[in-house]
Amino acid sequence: MSVIEGWLVPHPPLILPEVGRGRQNEIIDTVNSYRTMASEVADAAPDTIVVVSPHSHMYADYIHISPGSGAVGNMKNFGTHGVEIKAEYDAEFVEILSLECVAEGLNAGTMGERDSSLDHGASIPVSFINDVFSNAKYVRAGISGLSVADHYLFGEMIARVSELLGRKTIVVASGDLSHKLLAGGSYGYAPEGPEFDRIVCEVAKNADFSLLFDMDGVFCEKAGECGHRPLLVMAGALDRKAVSAKLYSYEGPFGVGYAVASFKAAGDCENRDFLDQYLDNTKKQAAERRNVESEQVALARKTVENYVRTRRLYKEPESLPDTLTKERAGVFVSIKKHGELRGCIGTIDPVTGSVGEEIRSNAVSASTRDPRFEAITEEELPFLEYSVDVLAPAEPAESAEELDPYRYGVIVSLGGKRGLLLPDLEGIDDAETQISIAMKKAGIPERDRSRVRLERFEVIRYR
Repeated sequence: MSVIEGWLVPHPPLILPEVGRGRQNEIIDTVNSYRTMASEVADAAPDTIVVVSPHSHMYADYIHISPGSGAVGNMKNFGTHGVEIKAEYDAEFVEILSLECVAEGLNAGTMGERDSSLDHGASIPVSFINDVFSNAKYVRAGISGLSVADHYLFGEMIARVSELLGRKTIVVASGDLSHKLLAGGSYGYAPEGPEFDRIVCEVAKNADFSLLFDMDGVFCEKAGECGHRPLLVMAGALDRKAVSAKLYSYEGPFGVGYAVASFKAAGDCENRDFLDQYLDNTKKQAAERRNVESEQVALARKTVENYVRTRRLYKEPESLPDTLTKERAGVFVSIKKHGELRGCIGTIDPVTGSVGEEIRSNAVSASTRDPRFEAITEEELPFLEYSVDVLAPAEPAESAEELDPYRYGVIVSLGGKRGLLLPDLEGIDDAETQISIAMKKAGIPERDRSRVRLERFEVIRYR
């Protein structure tokens, strides 16, 4: 057996009568669709139900799978007592899934459990299913800061384990869509919100999972969503399967999008290998960039590739221009993979004899010594995207009014703490946000904002 179907469902707590106390009738289409989902799950009689929740344990570089024999959820955080939602776990499935992820080189497993109780993202779909079907065991998984490709791959691992164990499996992607649909809503309005929901509804109608890879992290963050990565996992579990998709309902009266949709496997279909297609396209785009990349980026890329493969520093070519061999400046080298940051290390002031040396030194550090990430591996090299920022000398700024996040980077300092943020970064549209992030990087608490010293600087960004 294998994964037979997937579902996209929301998780508003008020959909439960005990929490909503009548307000669930304001999303009655969602309520009715949820009941249909539970009924169809019962008719399918799965052995295992995998619930992917964005409100389970979340780590930057690790997908958490809940260990143990089971868990219980409640609605105390939403002002309701007396609600108890139980899920018995498929411990064998969890064990094999963790081992398969390790074998595949995917950072996923059962480490890092902080709270064993069911979060509301898992509790709500489990509650609806338990009302009509109690013969399945559950697997609860979270999402992470890993790439879209890694989440889709995690779904593929779920399908692989399902086949290995002979389980009839259903994957439930628990996720609300945009939280920024209405100016008067709790989260406000952003134009990316309705656009995100439009794309997801299109996926829910035609099962075109390639659209999920087109939405980058900045777009999703601006949309204020929590369903993108759970949906990627579900899609990965149906890789190379013909899929019959149906959107049962979509509504957003509170400024948050709620969609219920089914994705039912209908036989094999080898050309629906969306991850392989995405990786092939990424490789092609990286190769095309090499044909037009600047000398600065070429130097950074060749340094990383040489160091990762040989652990030796790339020798600086004799043909480099004077701007790289005779000038000195602070330099930041940034590396992305599948649209997500993979490493970034730099120097505010020069510490080597030339810009070229600064690039080589920081390229090695960005690829192997950024404390936020594991060292880059040789297998990743074809998918990487580089940029190099050469910093002009910093100058004092008296206040945020003298900053422009598109033109200037910012340096904040207080006592011995110092933090820097480069200019023209995706998702940073105002100086106050720029200062806050730089302070966080420096470890300066927000309460000390009035005391920080501000500096601004310009950069030349090379791609």
